[in-house]
Amino acid sequence: MKAIVITEAGGPDVLQLCERPAPRPGPGEVLIDVRVAGVNFFDTAIRRLAQAEVPGVEGAGVVTEIGEGVRDLAPGDRVAWLHMGFGSYAEQIALPADGVVRVPDAIDDETAAALLVHGLTAHHFATVSHPVRPGDVTLVHAAAGGVGLMLTQLIKARGGTVIGLVSRPEKVPVATAAGADHVLVSTGDAFPDRVRELTGGEGVHAVFDGAGATTFDASMSLLRRHGTFVFYGPLIGEPPTVRLSELPRSISITYPTPEDHVDTPEKLRAHTSELFGLVERGELTVRITGRYPLADAARAHAAIESRTTTGKLLLLP
Repeated sequence: MKAIVITEAGGPDVLQLCERPAPRPGPGEVLIDVRVAGVNFFDTAIRRLAQAEVPGVEGAGVVTEIGEGVRDLAPGDRVAWLHMGFGSYAEQIALPADGVVRVPDAIDDETAAALLVHGLTAHHFATVSHPVRPGDVTLVHAAAGGVGLMLTQLIKARGGTVIGLVSRPEKVPVATAAGADHVLVSTGDAFPDRVRELTGGEGVHAVFDGAGATTFDASMSLLRRHGTFVFYGPLIGEPPTVRLSELPRSISITYPTPEDHVDTPEKLRAHTSELFGLVERGELTVRITGRYPLADAARAHAAIESRTTTGKLLLLP
């Protein structure tokens, strides 16, 4: 089978299409023909550090073979997955059966593959990290990105207000279409004064910041008393050191990861079922803006690192 292999740590050009032995399912595993693999900014960090041979944590496809002991899946089942063991940039992948979910007939493969990482991340943020309540005012960084678009929609569905930050003027309509109440164009830490103006000087109940170290202090400065700082950007740059005794206004800081949100098969199925249901009812839109052949994984990485993209990028084996 063909797979994208990281030949060494480095830029997008280290991603090479290679022939690899076809995997076989072990006990409790299923073999899947990968129809779509999701491209995430997280994948670029894995490439830069050469932390996996075959990258990719998310995808959708069709079960072709089951291993010993698998009872709930059969060849021909359409499935999707979030697998932190990597390997999704390939024509086939063998995964634990309890780590995949069936895809409803009404959900196409591309939507399923685009929903898992960004959707579960946003769901984690808005329901656990800071359970959004009606009337909450929130600040969403990278509001036109994959997580930002999902998060904006989920916050609005829970009755919150969204102030979205985007890096370029052309991204404003994208964030607005997702439901953001206000959209600001800003890079670095130049946004606090404008956010204070929009909130009458009160600041926000929660900040969702995936922009990295350069925005950390500015984001923290905007939180109200007992506000929540949801930080998920260390792959862009480590945040400054913070002494607990120096945290202002009794705020809370959290670094959530989606694997903690779906740490059991039951939670994985429950949360993905909720997301699939929102899509089926038209309450959650998945924006796919780039499709690349598997051989063009380097081009997809260059695009996502350019910060000019919005929504989700996909690889099509």
